Amino acid sequence: MRIFASLLLASCLGAITLGAAGQTAPNPPADPEAARLHALFDAEWEWAMRTFPEWATFSGDHRYDDRLSDESRAARDAVDAHQRETLVRLEGIDRGKLGATDRVSYDLMLAKTKERIEGQQFRGERALVVTAQRGPHLGFANLMRGSPAATEADLKNVLARMALFPRQVDQTIEQLREGIALGWVTFKPSLERVPAQIDGVLAEDVTKSPLFDPFTRMSDAIAAPVRERLAQEGQRALRDEVYPALRKLRDFVVRDLLPLAPQDGAMSAYPGGRAAYEYALRTHTTTPLSAEQIHAIGQREVKRLRGEMESQMKLAGFEGSFDAFVAHLNTDPRFFHKDAQSLLAGYRDIGKRIDPELPKLFAELPRAPYGVRAIPAHEGAGVSDRYQDPAADGTTAGWFEANVVALGKRPTWQMETLMAHESVPGHHLQIARALELKDLPRFRRDAWYTAYIEGWALYAETLGTQLGLYADPYSRFGHLQMQAFRAARLVVDTGIHALGWSRQQAIDWMTERTGLAREEVEAQVDRYYVWPGQATSYMIGELKLIELRDRARAALGDRFDIRRFHMAVLDTGPVPLSVLERQIDDWIAAEKVRPR
Repeated sequence: MRIFASLLLASCLGAITLGAAGQTAPNPPADPEAARLHALFDAEWEWAMRTFPEWATFSGDHRYDDRLSDESRAARDAVDAHQRETLVRLEGIDRGKLGATDRVSYDLMLAKTKERIEGQQFRGERALVVTAQRGPHLGFANLMRGSPAATEADLKNVLARMALFPRQVDQTIEQLREGIALGWVTFKPSLERVPAQIDGVLAEDVTKSPLFDPFTRMSDAIAAPVRERLAQEGQRALRDEVYPALRKLRDFVVRDLLPLAPQDGAMSAYPGGRAAYEYALRTHTTTPLSAEQIHAIGQREVKRLRGEMESQMKLAGFEGSFDAFVAHLNTDPRFFHKDAQSLLAGYRDIGKRIDPELPKLFAELPRAPYGVRAIPAHEGAGVSDRYQDPAADGTTAGWFEANVVALGKRPTWQMETLMAHESVPGHHLQIARALELKDLPRFRRDAWYTAYIEGWALYAETLGTQLGLYADPYSRFGHLQMQAFRAARLVVDTGIHALGWSRQQAIDWMTERTGLAREEVEAQVDRYYVWPGQATSYMIGELKLIELRDRARAALGDRFDIRRFHMAVLDTGPVPLSVLERQIDDWIAAEKVRPR
């Protein structure tokens, strides 16, 4: 939910800054032109909180916790118009009169706003709002999980949102109908998973539904009779409002969408889809790389990593074939946890080993804590492990969320690299640090550039050896396999959407090259169909970070300090890769003359 909320906000804002209740803003600028720019930032933030109240909740701004986003055609047109108006206001500011930091902020906001205005033309792709990875059937449960439940007013806000949920479902169905008219329907293998996901939240006993979550967390500060009344109202709202809306959505998916859903979900198969895919590649990788170039990079990296994987197989003393080794790793009971709690405990133990080693590689660490918890079971075995970042106001921790339903697909030899990716030194360290950069405007701290954020997390996996991870051939193999998996994404994503690959061809190629279980590969490939281009950003971002680190080491010689380099990367806040490269080049120049 957090990722989709970030992408939604980015797609509608271009940039945001301060204004949420309880958050500290940088000192207002004295220069009149800079003051105009920051006033625009502030106005945009306030507009965003009102327009996307779910995002406000996740950001720690609870002024709009009784609302849901308006997804009607008129409201979506108004958002698009607001983007165009924001561009006019931005272009009216004299960039030449801004200071260095404000110029970067201005450029980022201008580029993102133009990018999103360009994206307005892809109305069909924007109508794919229900898949196995997104939609109100998943988003509302996550919103309930993230909603405050400390006061009676908090629970009344939850009830108000439940009352609004049928309207949001109707608006979702309206968007799906628009997609049908435009020739854009989610491809069948993904859409087929949706009815079961909906069934997973429609527990016969509504108190067992994940949608009832806020009422299970009511504070003891609320009087017992009031808690009982609120719980009864929550049950009624689920039975009378939320459940019927979800059943309506399920019926629409089964009756109206699935018969029209294509078996081939390649972007090139949709009207105007190739242009939409090229746009997706640019936005996710923040580079001008073509599909063909990205495909070639992936082929090169997969070949390199496969060789390293085979070397670890030999170090493990295995004398059979690569396929036999993979089969051994995926079937030997000693490589799997027997229950959900032991899997979660295993991840927590890895985190405890990583934490004390972090000062070796980082000059400063974020103050926000992180924890490990399970992904709600109703989301199913095919959902990937993920990170939920802390609220910007500091009221919630960061969370690594593990899929404990799929115990048979979570071998112990993959756990270290996954923990490094999702928590520290990966997503949690980077995102929590960014939120604490109070000298940067808010949108610089909270921006979502996939190549930077996922590139950092993938790069963070490679730091595991220096943090005491990957001490045996099995965990080293697991690390290399995850790297090969991300490299293979470059090949498969572009192969599907631009180069004419079939779903079966993509599954076969990825399974053979990476050694991942076929069932896992099938779920991943289906994700690439419904989130085109996103999967290419990880490896493209990691390769750029490695390139910049090697450039800095070569330029600085014995002046190079890996701890300072990492802070230089993190303290830019999330940015496009081209901006990061300029920032690191400036940092290298400054390091050359910095007194020792």
